[in-house]
Amino acid sequence: MDSRSSRPGSQDGRFGAPVRAGQRRSLGAQEQASRLRGPSSTTAPMLGPMTVMGQTCLLHDRRGSVKLMHKDESMDPSWSMDVDSRFLGNTQNQHRDSSTATPIQRALRSLGIPLERLHIMKGHMMQDMCKGLSRQTHAQAKVRMLPTYICSTPNGTEKGNFLVVELCQNQVRTLLVTLYGDGNMSPQMMYKIFDMPEGIMQGEGEALFDFIAQCVSQFLAETISSDTNSSDTNGSELYLPLGFVFPFSCRQTQLDKAELLFWSKGFSCSGVVGKDVVQLLQAAIDKQINQNKQGEEEAGGAWLSSWRGRKSSQSTPGQPYRVEVVALINDTVGTMMTCSIEGRACEVAIVADKGSNCCFMAEAYLVETAKETSGRMCVNTEWGWFGDDGTLNDIFTPYDESVDQESSNPGEKRFEKLVGTLYIAEIVRHALIALTAEKSIFTGTNAAVLKEKGVLTMQNVQEIVNEDGITEVKRILEVLGLQPSERDCGRVQQICRAIMGRAASLHATGLSAILSYMCQTRELERLTVNVGVEGELFTGYARFEEILLSVSRLLSPECMATLVPSRDGSGRGAAMVTAVALRLAAQRRAVDEVLAPLRLSRDDLEKVQALMRQEMDRGLCKETNATASVRMLPTYVSHTPDGTEQGDFLALDLGGTNFRVLVVRIREEGISMASEIYVIPAAIMQGTGEELFDHILDCIIDFQMKQKLMTHMLPLGFTFSFPCKQVGLDKALLLTWTKGFSASGCVGEDIVQLLRDAAKRKRHLGMQVVALVNDTVGTMMACGYDDPRCEIGLIVGTGTNACYMEEMRNVGTVEGDEGRMCINMEWGAFGDNGCLDHLFTHFDKVVDESTINPGKQRFEKLISGMYLGEIVRQILMVMVEKELLFQGKPCPKLQTKDIFKTKFLSTIELNGLALGQIRTILNELELDATFEDSALMREVCQTVSLRAAQLCAAGLAAVVEKMRENRGLDQLSVTVGVDGTLYKLHPCFSSNLQKTLKDLAPKCDVTFLLSEDGSGKGAALVAAVASRAANAME
Repeated sequence: MDSRSSRPGSQDGRFGAPVRAGQRRSLGAQEQASRLRGPSSTTAPMLGPMTVMGQTCLLHDRRGSVKLMHKDESMDPSWSMDVDSRFLGNTQNQHRDSSTATPIQRALRSLGIPLERLHIMKGHMMQDMCKGLSRQTHAQAKVRMLPTYICSTPNGTEKGNFLVVELCQNQVRTLLVTLYGDGNMSPQMMYKIFDMPEGIMQGEGEALFDFIAQCVSQFLAETISSDTNSSDTNGSELYLPLGFVFPFSCRQTQLDKAELLFWSKGFSCSGVVGKDVVQLLQAAIDKQINQNKQGEEEAGGAWLSSWRGRKSSQSTPGQPYRVEVVALINDTVGTMMTCSIEGRACEVAIVADKGSNCCFMAEAYLVETAKETSGRMCVNTEWGWFGDDGTLNDIFTPYDESVDQESSNPGEKRFEKLVGTLYIAEIVRHALIALTAEKSIFTGTNAAVLKEKGVLTMQNVQEIVNEDGITEVKRILEVLGLQPSERDCGRVQQICRAIMGRAASLHATGLSAILSYMCQTRELERLTVNVGVEGELFTGYARFEEILLSVSRLLSPECMATLVPSRDGSGRGAAMVTAVALRLAAQRRAVDEVLAPLRLSRDDLEKVQALMRQEMDRGLCKETNATASVRMLPTYVSHTPDGTEQGDFLALDLGGTNFRVLVVRIREEGISMASEIYVIPAAIMQGTGEELFDHILDCIIDFQMKQKLMTHMLPLGFTFSFPCKQVGLDKALLLTWTKGFSASGCVGEDIVQLLRDAAKRKRHLGMQVVALVNDTVGTMMACGYDDPRCEIGLIVGTGTNACYMEEMRNVGTVEGDEGRMCINMEWGAFGDNGCLDHLFTHFDKVVDESTINPGKQRFEKLISGMYLGEIVRQILMVMVEKELLFQGKPCPKLQTKDIFKTKFLSTIELNGLALGQIRTILNELELDATFEDSALMREVCQTVSLRAAQLCAAGLAAVVEKMRENRGLDQLSVTVGVDGTLYKLHPCFSSNLQKTLKDLAPKCDVTFLLSEDGSGKGAALVAAVASRAANAME
């Protein structure tokens, strides 16, 4: 909507002088004494009459000054007729016997709204805002909450030339705005206003847009000079982005795409409703430019013939230019954009003019009617329609009802009719008519003139309200043909102030709803925000600012708003929107260029799937196993538990910096466990093998002592999550260390024997190692106890690996063809032979080179939690270097290796996590991030984690497809037992993996079962099965 009046005309078509806007005044806000959460949206606080923050009354004298007075319980509320504006009403007064009140008192009471009623109204507006944002309830909401697709505010770096076209009531205004990248403090503007020809508003749509295009052409012919700078030229062609201010209801689906819903304000051009008005204007401009290039004599059109041949002395005849319509906006959004200067972001705007509206920057994921889900988006509330469902019926006075009935749209835009300057003077007129009929004013004189609609103007009302005495009031009334007494003048002034004060307090109520919503959705204890304000009510009513701030703080004490006056929101603001759109478009191109190598297509994933299958076959073949990057190691685990196992079993789980010791008790009624976690210091991880296994033994002994198991000889299953060549169930040779381990004297040795040797050194006889399993195998076994279909194990945590049940006939590295055996794939090394080099980005290579095993475990370095945070850090450093983040400011902390933990990805990607919370995380890293930086950080994290999930799914697709083919099935149904912090804790990883797997392996029905107790339970079950088999042999 267009909340303001049309632009003043320029009958002679002359230009406004070039203007450099100076620094605006900033209206500061006093610090609120209390920090309170706002009331609920449905319950009003229990407040006494006129109670304001405790035992204090906030009153206003006739001069408009504020008085803080101690509350007097015996004070007669009827004296409140002397309280100016009555913007905080009195419930007691409103319920007094009307017979005791005079007509003027009753009128003033009806115009006063109690504070508790404002609280309820605020709650209703917040509820309607939520309805407007929801995809399901948007159609029923009166507060429309329209997405604008403006996702950023100016940051002061915008520069260049920007065209603006504003379609006004009877005119077209064209502007050329030049920004200098100086914080937007000194834009230069040239403008020209063209009067519309008679009849064009009701003619064909094509004619209207052709006229607008001709206005643009003529304006450019008279303003473009040979030395005009442009930030984007194509050879000698001048590029001019254009912002289109179109003040009619549209369904906007992009910043540069909006379909007209219906005409208003006297327009009824044919062939436009339902069409994209941006495209219509672009087509008209392109047509006009082509005509100019062809040099057609009729190019100027009959409407502009009077200007033909008149060129500015500064113009360059024939200079080619290209105009692109970049954005369609309304005036409220423009107001917000003009108030973001000197690095002070403005995130809310109010236009208080003939109409009323508000916009604000909402969390994008809450704007369900738009596709954008990242960052923030400006929402145009269209709050003028609030109350059309009857919510405001109880505060509508008979004067308001009369104005509504006389309007062109009775019953619609009820809120706007209470606060818009188009209606305020008429409300005053009807109030005066009623008081005259009750002989409360203008007794003994003819007041028939008041029955003439429009006889009292908004300017009259403003002059009456702002007058300290009654001299000017008397003069105004006399000019109208009235003969007022001094008492009449005083009472007219009271009515005007009450109606104006009510309008200001209702604006404040709407603002408080916006502020509290922003505070709550950003999960802040306190919101500090700049609010851009523009319009006739703001500039013409001296106490508007005071009431707006005072009432909004009472209703939303948790929010601190600072008002920033706007200047030419529809002109300069449109240029700002256009400039920001271009800045974001350039940034988007640069960001996409950085992230493109990490974004995988379906073809990329199918190729990874095929390569994994190829390496699996090579690993299973005896002849090619030694050169395969996927080792496909036999585990000698051929069976899962059958339910007959019983007893107590020890389990060790070594797979990273944390190490677990468990006792697992298997009974007929089920399994119970006790465990303890021990830390392995980095010095021991990278020391000698003897030190490492001695430390492990010390932990086992400590655990057995705590569990009173020192006198027991317990079978032990050892989960060892590192690549091994297993030559028996209790014998495995370490192939290589991973995950930061590099203990000497271990590679090539039997891990079980190293543990037994440590037990001998410690003289510990309380355990018997019967099985060594990989953590992935343990996970499969643990889940297999609960689901017999579980034949695949998957780990996605610090590292990553997979195992599955392979047909023995395919395992060429082990004798025998009968049955199946669990194969430990050790897929983390997939790609070590160079087959994945095409996927490795610059960032991956830098991370790989900085690890303790460069060139090794390359698939794991693309997927696992140990490396994702470091990949993100490398990307962020490149983006800072390209000035895409933090405005290119140096970030020393970001240079620290491993400073960006993978857990930050999980936190940042949480659905619904407000950008303010992301900024808090980044501030902990000493990164001074704007909300735009936070949104970009989230995108980087999402890109890296999505790629990891997709690659994991491609590998898993190769596994399930091989199992299906092995068994000759049309459709395979199988369960994957899965463990690992990345899979379990990351908010999107599991869903992205499952979605991609379903796409790559449609003939496999795969269920994922989380391993609740990790690989410890699995190791104990392997030990239990081994003990059962050993006992059977004995």
